[in-house]
Parts: sequence; structure tokens; C-alpha cells
Amino acid sequence: MTEAASVPDPAADGARPSAYGPDGPGLGVAEGFSTAIGMHLAEVSGRRVAGWIDVGPAHLQPGSIAHGGLLAAAVEEAASYGAAAAVRPEGRSVIGVANTTNFLRPATVGRILVEAVPLLQGRTQQLWEVTITRAGDGAVLTVGTLRLQNLPALP
Repeated sequence: MTEAASVPDPAADGARPSAYGPDGPGLGVAEGFSTAIGMHLAEVSGRRVAGWIDVGPAHLQPGSIAHGGLLAAAVEEAASYGAAAAVRPEGRSVIGVANTTNFLRPATVGRILVEAVPLLQGRTQQLWEVTITRAGDGAVLTVGTLRLQNLPALP
């Protein structure tokens, strides 16, 4: 996985960062749940999502390691953004139906990189794989998959 590209801070010029929505990606920190976990997006497409989270004290559980819920949420967020981008041109949306998150090494305070790629993009379902690595040395911390249902276009 390559390190996420630097993204300009929209707040620096007084603009408010926007969520990833129907009008295209709002790169930076998205609104909603992404804001709560500190997810930054550097690339969002139907073929790849890349971003990062700066793990801090608010993300830690006893023992000073990142809470597994943070990592599972990062899997869900990254794959959902990509899957939604893949079907948005058809006026469709997606909903997650299964999240499997495997914790390989503990994450501690510092930057973690998140990369999601599709394994399957079918007519009715998608399966995305998400890899979370430590920015400092590239060690793989978490590997997860998210299966999503493609929803029909609204009338």
C-alpha cells in the first residue's frame, strides 16, 4: 500500500469540508460518522479508496491500543465509499450486509493508512477488501472484507 497523498485542508481557506456525496468526493475529513472516527480520504473511486486516520487517545482502549471498533469502522467506511462510487453513475446506492475484520497487529497512537479495493463488483453485490497498515513502517495491522448489496435506483 502506498502512503495517502496529501490533501489540501479546505478549512484553511474558510471552506467547510464536505461529505462524500452524489456530487463527488469531498476529500479531507468527511462529515457524519467519518468525522467521528477521524477518517481522511485522499482518493475515492469505484476502483480504489485510500485514506488515513491519525489514531489518538480518544481511539484507545485499556492497554493503549486502538479499539477494534475503530478498525472495523474504517473497513466499513472505506469499502462503502468505494462501492457507492461504483454504482452512483447508475443512480444506485449500496448497503453493507457483512463486515469481517481480522486484527493482525495492534494499532497504537499514530497514523494508519486505509486502502480498499474491490474483489467482486457484480450486478447485485460487491465484495471489497480493506487493508490497514501502520504509516511508519508499512506493517499490516488489519485486513477486512465488506460485502455490500447494490440497491436499485430510486424512481
